[in-house]
Formats: sequence, structure tokens, C-alpha cells
Amino acid sequence: MSGIVRVYKRDDEGTLHFREAWFDEEYGQLVMNFGVVGHQSRTEETDVADSAAAEGLLDAFAVQCAEDGYAEIPEEEQFWVVAQFALKTREGTERDRYLEEKATDALISHLAWRGLGTVERSEFTGFKLNIFCLCPDVNKAVNAIKVCARGEDLDFTKLSIGAAPFTEPGNFKLKHSAKPATSFSL
Repeated sequence: MSGIVRVYKRDDEGTLHFREAWFDEEYGQLVMNFGVVGHQSRTEETDVADSAAAEGLLDAFAVQCAEDGYAEIPEEEQFWVVAQFALKTREGTERDRYLEEKATDALISHLAWRGLGTVERSEFTGFKLNIFCLCPDVNKAVNAIKVCARGEDLDFTKLSIGAAPFTEPGNFKLKHSAKPATSFSL
């Protein structure tokens, strides 16, 4: 199975739209998710007989998207957006590991259903929990992370967000801080 097909297109007004599809083996359905990047998407499910039929539908979906002007955004044209939570210990406590799991799960869902990217990894470094997201639109991703952190009760008062072009991972700029700050460091 080829996994997920995720493509984007700018309309005449410059608004970024997305479409994605994948085969949900558990429910035997092809799931199509689409909408304007940064907004809650719409979803359609189609029952599929087996994975071979799903593969055919995914291929047809990809062809139709290409015909409609949608294309993948290469990683090098995207951005790293890092949700960073300040911690009380260098390596993180059991409570911090719970925060990592809860925040990662919440961000995976929140970003995905809005076409805002993927959570790639998380790490504990020197009194910080960093959750790395690969995103096509920095400003919308930053806003979505703030909304998600508040809505999921993810220690919003300890949240900072930094962003850097994919090709410049050492060049993070501060995009949000709950406390007065002028710079962002991993």
C-alpha cells in the first residue's frame, strides 16, 4: 500500500487548498480529506473490497488531483515549526513524558485535519520538550498549534513556537512565546 496521498494547490486568489486520501484497513474504507489549509476539512469515506481495490482508487485519486492542478509540496519548500514546552527538569519527568504523548497526539490530529502538515518527531533537550512539525504554511500552523495547546490543556503558559525553512534547520525564528522573549533556540 502506498500510504497517504497528500497534495496542495493555490487558487486564483492565492488560497492554499489540500486534498489527501488513504486506505483505512481497519474499516475497509478509502478516506478522502480535503479543504482550505488551516480550516477544518471535510471528509468522505468509500467502502472498498480489499487493499488491491484501494490501491486502484488511490492511484485514480492521485491522477484526478494532478489533472485538477494539485501537487505535492516538496519538503525543501516547507517549514519546520517547533512547539516547545519549558520543563522543570533537564531530561523530563514522568509527567513531562505524558505531556509529550498527549501533545504529540493532539498536534498530529489537529494539523492533519486542517492540511497543516505532519508531526515528524519529538525530543527532550535541556529543560525543553520540542515537537517538530513539517508544515506548508508557517503562520497558519503557528495559530493552529496555539489553538490546539489551549483546547487540549497542554501547558499553554510554557509554550514557545519557532519556525525555520526546511533547508535552514539552524535558523529558527521565534513566532510565539507565552513569556517575554526575543529569540528561539532548541
